[in-house]
Amino acid sequence: MWRIGQLARMAGVSERTLRHYDRTGLLAPAATDRATGYRWYGVAELSRLERIRALRRLGLPLRQIADLLEAPEAQLRQAAAEILTSIRRDIATLSATAAHVEDHLATPMSILPRQTTVGPRHLRVHRLRLDHPAGLAAVCPAPPATLLTWLRRLPAGGFDAAVTTDRDGERLVLPARTVVRAVVPPAAGVVRAGRELFGWLERHRLDVAGPTVEEHLVDADGTRATVLEISVSGGPAPLA
Repeated sequence: MWRIGQLARMAGVSERTLRHYDRTGLLAPAATDRATGYRWYGVAELSRLERIRALRRLGLPLRQIADLLEAPEAQLRQAAAEILTSIRRDIATLSATAAHVEDHLATPMSILPRQTTVGPRHLRVHRLRLDHPAGLAAVCPAPPATLLTWLRRLPAGGFDAAVTTDRDGERLVLPARTVVRAVVPPAAGVVRAGRELFGWLERHRLDVAGPTVEEHLVDADGTRATVLEISVSGGPAPLA
């Protein structure tokens, strides 16, 4: 039989860890001296400790290890497979995040695009045909208002647009969809932000799948903001 310090040295763990395992019921000593409080461990406890450490190396949490110490091999393999799936999902998320950071460092932009999903929207609009982006400022009403443009890339000629209206207008439904959204800082300007956003979509291999929504907002203090939102398809899954 070994005391707690001897077992800790043999197994390469701390005494604090062994005491924690005892308190949680994961690894009780073979015996405890009532007079001194010393914990004593034998071969069975050493074997159980090694199995606990092996399961920890597989990434299993202690609360799950308690249920798996005596479980059949099939149940253990299932738990390990679930851990592996979770790890791969985390790696994919981190890789996507790293790619976004690298892109931002390589191509400085005034906006920080974010891919997300949105629900459907119901609008009343007045449709327009414009010959040049310069004409957008003249047709967009004062905020709060929404401007829609049907563009696959930066315009080289005429294009369709629509503005929201409080009066009778055509009913337009935007379905639930994946979008890339960016808030445009006042100093950046919408035209510059739109150009940067289309460049970002191209670098991330995202295809435009619907209208660009340019939402002009104003709060109670009169502070204005513009939000650009482009429906997209393809590319990586949206980040949460």
